[in-house]
Amino acid sequence: MKTDIKTHTFRAFRNRNYTLFFSGQSLSLIGTWMQRTGVSWVVYTLTHSTFMLGLTIFASQFPSFLLSLFGGIVSDRHNRYKILLVTQTASMIQAVLLAILTLTNHYVVWEILTLSVILGAVNAFDVPARQPLVHELVSDKADLPNAIALNSSMNNLARLVGPALSGLVLVKFGAGICFLLNAVSFVAVLVSLLLMKLPPYKPIQVKKKVTAELAEGFTYLKHTPAIGMVVLLLTLVSLLVLPFDTLLPVYAKVIFKGDAATFGYINSFIGLGALVGTFFLASLKKGADLKFVLLVNTIIFGICLVLFSHMSYFPLAMLFATLGGFGMMSQSTICITILQVEAAAAMRGRVISIAAMAIFGMLPLGSLLTGAVSQRVGAPTTLLCQGIIALIIAAVFTKFLNRDRLDKKNMEKLNQIIKNKKWNRTHRTHKTPPFL
Repeated sequence: MKTDIKTHTFRAFRNRNYTLFFSGQSLSLIGTWMQRTGVSWVVYTLTHSTFMLGLTIFASQFPSFLLSLFGGIVSDRHNRYKILLVTQTASMIQAVLLAILTLTNHYVVWEILTLSVILGAVNAFDVPARQPLVHELVSDKADLPNAIALNSSMNNLARLVGPALSGLVLVKFGAGICFLLNAVSFVAVLVSLLLMKLPPYKPIQVKKKVTAELAEGFTYLKHTPAIGMVVLLLTLVSLLVLPFDTLLPVYAKVIFKGDAATFGYINSFIGLGALVGTFFLASLKKGADLKFVLLVNTIIFGICLVLFSHMSYFPLAMLFATLGGFGMMSQSTICITILQVEAAAAMRGRVISIAAMAIFGMLPLGSLLTGAVSQRVGAPTTLLCQGIIALIIAAVFTKFLNRDRLDKKNMEKLNQIIKNKKWNRTHRTHKTPPFL
């Protein structure tokens, strides 16, 4: 029985290319989280401003919002494997420059912000190529939802390990070593990419203009409500709830009266919960109701933010942080899984790019909003409001969830009637069956 569960949970590793991808990306993402933690801590140490924390996240993610649609078009038109080689190399160069500035002690806030903008622009082309590339790495498409869930576990494992390592390195060696280790970590992902054996790339003949392809992406969402509503949910959560992590340096330094290591531990406990949640998602059986899981996890996320917001006792706060990380995991993982599985192949890059635009556009704006509001009302009250908003979003989404279930139930009933040839003349006089 245990062997069956293990095989079910990690079945995507049967694909050699995906195993290589997972291994390289795991090491690289640990470095990325080390750098992300280090940058936030350095900026807060220099400025002691929650608004500057929000501005730092805004600088790293807003360029992705501006360029992600074009990144999606590039992903649909060109070889995603080669795009990933270029973007990962560019990210490594950015980390090297950041490390050099810090190690030579010639850095100021505006230089960190500038390099963050560069990284955001690179990510606009990296994410729309990296997410759909999983389709090409998995030979058995039945393993695709599991591969996407394991991708999330990879990110959450990095979120668990990266900040903890970053906190220790910041205290003992300084931010420059954090950034240098991130630069070195990109070697792993580049080597894993070079070791892959992919079928020859077949160029796609493109006759449409870029603007026409952009319009097609939004038109597709408009006429595919099951996908469009998921993107809308992701947009709202990314704007109003997920930027809660902007305030974590304040909790580490002011509320818990700690240092960089404390900041790392908070991020790691959140990552621990997200990692557990991801393995839970990867273990779900085929046909599981992902939208219901998304709803429940959003409620858990909101409740834990409310409880964490005014908690000054560190051990209990870390319990809520862990449970909150479990709930937070679903926000992007399940949404991306639904989009990957349900989107048409020709539209997949653009759908993912629109989702990336929702994340990378709303998160920085939300971070600015979170930083500005917390300057006036304080970090605890701001976080409390974000938890309440998460619960409101869950309540609103419940209506869509129930309607989606009803539609599926009616369609199954309709198909059964047609299959059993019970479509009598009375029903044929109606344009739609009476129960629809």
